[in-house]
Amino acid sequence: MVVEVWSDVVCPWCYIGKRRFAKALDQLATDPTFDTPIEVVYRPYQLDPKAPPGTSMPAPEMYARKFGGPERAAAIIEHLSAVAAEEGLEFHLDRAKRANTRDAHRLLWWAEHHGPPGAQAELKERLLSAYFTRGLHIGDTNVLVAEAAAAGLDADEARHVLDSDVGRVEVEAYLAEAAGAGITAVPTYVIDRRWSIPGAQDPDVFVTVLRRLAARDRDA
Repeated sequence: MVVEVWSDVVCPWCYIGKRRFAKALDQLATDPTFDTPIEVVYRPYQLDPKAPPGTSMPAPEMYARKFGGPERAAAIIEHLSAVAAEEGLEFHLDRAKRANTRDAHRLLWWAEHHGPPGAQAELKERLLSAYFTRGLHIGDTNVLVAEAAAAGLDADEARHVLDSDVGRVEVEAYLAEAAGAGITAVPTYVIDRRWSIPGAQDPDVFVTVLRRLAARDRDA
């Protein structure tokens, strides 16, 4: 069973959903009645595709512009941080830097196709942490190279990817695919290209759906 997770590295619910989905997989892994292997891969989506490359904006300012002022932005950030904390995540959106994420997605594509097993998942985790917890500029080449190296990827090769057009066509194709499939919110979990689960669902919801689909495949 292949689960494609369409998400962005500046999407708070994508980080929260990642934790919840991991809990669901852990639950299934300890269930002797569930024997379906699950492969998870990450696909690109951009919340703000028009963000100028190479620049950043403080996340609170972005939320204020988008949601109707500083007070509303502060309330949203407080709520997101509280929900994240329930999943063991430490959000610091007060110092997060909103940026264009195309290069991050190109690096994730490269990690999937040219990195060692698990490299894409590790890089995804590091990029989410870089934005939400550590206040790093995830549109900056040096930051991306450092995160790639920390995820076990070759730093020189990562820099070559970012300084070239490697992965650009593939990422654009995935972004177009998401639009064509009607994916307008993330995270969205697409299973075997046949079913989808929208949103950062509770672990029990993921477990129920994955069990049902695995049983359907066995009975087919």
